[in-house]
Amino acid sequence: MAELTIQIPDDLAERLKPLQNRLPELLSQLLNPTDLSPASTVSLREMPQAYLEVLDFLTTQPSPQDILAFKVSPQAQERLSILLSKNKENALTEAETRELDAYE
Repeated sequence: MAELTIQIPDDLAERLKPLQNRLPELLSQLLNPTDLSPASTVSLREMPQAYLEVLDFLTTQPSPQDILAFKVSPQAQERLSILLSKNKENALTEAETRELDAYE
């Protein structure tokens, strides 16, 4: 396997630390998106806000106490509540169905 050294901003390095064991796989997926099944992936644009908030939180390497106290924003909670209500009524749009499916 080849070794690659790059210079990146410190804040990006911190965000990548939790993913360092998966970086070769993630870079490969980034360069070869056709290797991924569309049904099994969610683009960053389609990723639910709650997931983005959790990922951002986890990249800060929180303490166990911080993890116990963590909650997603009220906006993310409300969005999920709306999706679940619409799902019960079979009233989800195609985009909303994909958004809700991303939580599975």
